[in-house]
Amino acid sequence: MSNTMISNAIQYIGVDDTTLDLFESQYIVPNGMSYNSYVILDEKTAVLDTVDARKTKEWFANLESALEGRTVDYLVISHLEPDHSSNIQKLADTYPSAKLVLTAKAKAMLPQFFDMNGLEERSIVVKEGDTLDLGEHKLTFIMAPMVHWPEVMLEYESTEKVLFSADAFGKFGALSTEEDWACEARRYYFNIVGKYGGPVQTLLKKAATLDIQTICPLHGPILTENLDYYIGKYNTWSSYEPEDEGVFVACASIHGNTKTAAEKMVEILEEKGAAKVAFTDLTRDDIAEAVEDAFRYSKLVLAASSYDAGVFPPMEDFLNRLSHKAYQNRKVAIIENGSWAPSAARTIKSMLESMKNVSICENIVTIQSTMKPENVTAMETLADELLQ
Repeated sequence: MSNTMISNAIQYIGVDDTTLDLFESQYIVPNGMSYNSYVILDEKTAVLDTVDARKTKEWFANLESALEGRTVDYLVISHLEPDHSSNIQKLADTYPSAKLVLTAKAKAMLPQFFDMNGLEERSIVVKEGDTLDLGEHKLTFIMAPMVHWPEVMLEYESTEKVLFSADAFGKFGALSTEEDWACEARRYYFNIVGKYGGPVQTLLKKAATLDIQTICPLHGPILTENLDYYIGKYNTWSSYEPEDEGVFVACASIHGNTKTAAEKMVEILEEKGAAKVAFTDLTRDDIAEAVEDAFRYSKLVLAASSYDAGVFPPMEDFLNRLSHKAYQNRKVAIIENGSWAPSAARTIKSMLESMKNVSICENIVTIQSTMKPENVTAMETLADELLQ
């Protein structure tokens, strides 16, 4: 995508990366990724963030096309993660009179990434509520520490009521692909920002005081309609409340017997009237999507094989990720399998007990190698307890 007009003065100059295999070297991005960057053309010219080093050439072409021979007066640095900051030095070298507008924390961290000449003279350090006058347009700076790095800030442009939201309201996927926003924004939120619900809540309270008509994030589409919908999703996600009533069944099976039991549990839950039942095979499906679904639904079933006197590693990995992302306020049921000394449930339980406000069903189903009729009866009892 080349220059896109947000208004006469504000242009999108970001780029799509459709050949990226893994975002942050861990998240599958089947539809690529967008690195968003913006320019405000007024009496003064401000560039808001740069892009990943993978797309330097295309980004500079977009920037130069938008500038039409003008210079850059300010580079506003919202976030120093390399997918947004990789071209700070190149821009500073190309436009030597440009001032860098950033937080004190960002200024302190900048030399970790670049060997910047004259950083002191070129920096304009801003704090909460400070403003930058560009002419008709004025940016107000909003501090957003730990959404999701400590140096992050957002910018609100008061003339056109635009919130430049850094990584907030971002999603996986390139802009050249049309796809449902919520699915990939949810997966992005819980896996990347999820641990920092408190700081996101603080940010949402600040945003509630502003008249916002457009949200310009650093990844994903520019949001211009139904903003209450997007803000509402963020409010639900960051308060760790379930988004949907339903059960997410996650299984980690070595030879398939535990999976057979987990699939039977899905059947039982559906027969007993669960609002929605979702299923994942942790050994094969996208783990980031499994994390997303665990947060999405109100209840969770964990079915796993015992392994090395603990639990099968794909389940251990999943639970570690949930713990890292501050999983809480959910009801969880456990099904274990073990051929001689079942150990999965004990391990799962101890991992869950370290999480906040996670209620574990008293009934635990233990299968020995293969599912028997008495296991099905036990799963029916467990389903009743879970759905109470």
